[in-house]
Amino acid sequence: MTTIGKASGPAKKISKADLENLKLLEKKVLWLASYMIHNANHLRPSRDGLKVGGHQASSASLATIMTALYFHILKPNDRVAVKPHASPIMHAIMYLMDRQTLPKMQNFRGFGGAQSYPSMTKDTTDVDFSTGSVGMGVAATLFNSLTQDYMVDHGWHDENALGRMIALAGDAEFDEGNIFESLLEGWKHRVRNLWWIIDYNRQSLDGVVDDALFGRISGVFDSLGWKVSTLKYGKKLLKAQEGPAGEAILKWIDNCPNQLYSALTYQGGAEWRKQLSDELKGTSKLGEFLDSYSDPELAEVMTNLGGHDLETLSEAFSQAESDQPQCFIAYTVKGHGLPLAGHKDNHAGLMSVGQMAQFQKDQKVPEGAEWDKFGGLEKYAEKLQLFIDNSAYQQRKKAIKKAAAIRIPEIPAPSDDYQSTQEAFGKIMFELAKGDSELADRIITTSPDVTSSTNLGPWVNRRNLYAREDVADIFKDKRIPSAQIWRKGPSGQHMELGIAENNLFSLLGQLGLAHHHFGERLFPVGTLYDPFIARGLDALNYAAYQGARFMLVATPSGVTLGPEGGAHQSIGTPLIGLAQPGLTSVEPSYADELAVLMKWAFETMQDEEGSSVYLRLSTRKIDQLPRKLTEEDKDNIVKGAYWLRKPTSGTTRAIIYSGAIAPEVMGAVQDLQHENKDMAVLAVTSSDILYRDWAASRRSSAINKIQKTSHIENLMSNLARDCVVVSVCDGHPLNLSWLGSIHGNPVVPLGVEAFGQTGDLPDLYEHFMIDSAAIVAAYGRLKRN
Repeated sequence: MTTIGKASGPAKKISKADLENLKLLEKKVLWLASYMIHNANHLRPSRDGLKVGGHQASSASLATIMTALYFHILKPNDRVAVKPHASPIMHAIMYLMDRQTLPKMQNFRGFGGAQSYPSMTKDTTDVDFSTGSVGMGVAATLFNSLTQDYMVDHGWHDENALGRMIALAGDAEFDEGNIFESLLEGWKHRVRNLWWIIDYNRQSLDGVVDDALFGRISGVFDSLGWKVSTLKYGKKLLKAQEGPAGEAILKWIDNCPNQLYSALTYQGGAEWRKQLSDELKGTSKLGEFLDSYSDPELAEVMTNLGGHDLETLSEAFSQAESDQPQCFIAYTVKGHGLPLAGHKDNHAGLMSVGQMAQFQKDQKVPEGAEWDKFGGLEKYAEKLQLFIDNSAYQQRKKAIKKAAAIRIPEIPAPSDDYQSTQEAFGKIMFELAKGDSELADRIITTSPDVTSSTNLGPWVNRRNLYAREDVADIFKDKRIPSAQIWRKGPSGQHMELGIAENNLFSLLGQLGLAHHHFGERLFPVGTLYDPFIARGLDALNYAAYQGARFMLVATPSGVTLGPEGGAHQSIGTPLIGLAQPGLTSVEPSYADELAVLMKWAFETMQDEEGSSVYLRLSTRKIDQLPRKLTEEDKDNIVKGAYWLRKPTSGTTRAIIYSGAIAPEVMGAVQDLQHENKDMAVLAVTSSDILYRDWAASRRSSAINKIQKTSHIENLMSNLARDCVVVSVCDGHPLNLSWLGSIHGNPVVPLGVEAFGQTGDLPDLYEHFMIDSAAIVAAYGRLKRN
């Protein structure tokens, strides 16, 4: 581990002129960020009386680091995940760079204004990674670095245009397990061009971070091949070290508990003087050291940590020229430069009106010039503007080229008479792998150690595993028979992951943003067991929030896993699919439905108004329907539903179903048609699509006064109002039961509402009352008066 700021080696020195410019910009960035938050909380009219917030102290601790990066270190292709609470600093920097507008700043945390936390989809300035869900943005930089390598190795990105992926992380974020999961994956895939800069202010929302924590964390980085640089002391402290009592002062700081250091920082110079006089009493030349500083000067030198010293930061960052992953542990003070500095309650604290007025005087910002880019710095304005304009980051284009659309060929359905949707998915992928379409070349698959059991094996056999260097298949070389012919190399199209669903969704998210970051589109396809979606739900939500585009294939699903038992059976995943923005869920029953939906999914993943797609599949083999789908059938499938048995004027009973439960529905129809030959059956391929279409039509009619009829309204308009509907699925019954509200039909909802257990399908379906007998019996439970 390298400690910079105490015993540093040769470093690139920053010029005196550049250092002066950076110091001026640092003050201006801190002022603009702090005033923006103050304006939102104290000056802007409030209609609801709620505190707006903005984290002035958490922002301040990163002001120096971000000033050094954006105005001096970053290159055009570098990408940064900004710590959520440093969003105001980011907006202030973008404003100085003419990449953020004044109205957005003035409306910080307001509707349509600069966002509370950096958002790729909501902010209109440079945001490379959405942050806000703690730790997710940190891991995203790692997976985007892997994505960049993949793009280079496949010829879609220039090796000479490689950028560094940089995460600015709060120290408390390293309580998040997903960060450490990603670290292990990064080591496996030899991640490079990655910087994690840790804002080590040793304070979190509820208190002060444990003193010994980062001794352990830095060891983790070191063991995984990262270069770790600890930026503890600034130049003033290092100079003091060489003077009277200097070694004793630095040793005292090294041993000072975080709680005490924070408290003294808040109390100021007089208290620093008293504490040092008491604890270092008898130290040679201590009096000479203390007498050489006024109280404000003493406070300044004792808080001159590496993360607040522009010269120290510039040297450290300029030394990191190799592509080895770098971890910088930058010691900082939470609230540095503000009257809130060091107080353990400052996380969400705000400067009072009086404190802000004094801060404005200290910053020499004239009244009326609060929003001026160089208010109070007018005599330096010309040279500062020139400095900003000549910074490497300013050469970055404000908009990346739009990725070209990829033509999606027809996807034939596998022709077997008896198969599962999971099996059909594997066959479709294998046929794509054998072909030479641009779609197949752009697909990249990934899976958390369930590649074979989710039927991706044949695809991988054909298209190989991805690795930055060729790796031999020892089993093949030794002529040992194996179904898995998995060669590894730069041309491979499958990235194998360990059993960590957060990593799966984090990787899918970054692969699914290749069009945004690199101007070239990929079609990421990720497979996992359906119940384990919940294990990575935060990362899934984060990927969708960023606008990533991928295909999530979740299989096996439901209690239909049978002997696998409750731990592998899913219940609420259809509701996750319904509720998750940016993700469209579908659940086909038959192979021909799946083929139609996969073609549609690849198109939807490219559409400006599209989304990612979640396929909920099953391992249950069922008899396929002897049919050839018409264009109208295909259209209805992608709209979410179609009549398998159309209603007539005499229909009094109907079944609505989705997924692998189709044979039970057909069995119930056989029993019921003896007394009601006009039995209707509605096959739902996507409750999600149906609901969104229906909700949009309701809003259009009610709010915009534009009459629009949804697909499901058209379908169900043929049912009489007194027709009794039974809805049934292998999942929570709410997935389909809402369909009764379309035209007010009475509904008996069948589904799974309890954790499963082991058993064969007849036993489990009977137990959960989703078998044919339960469907038949349901019509006796509810009758229209």
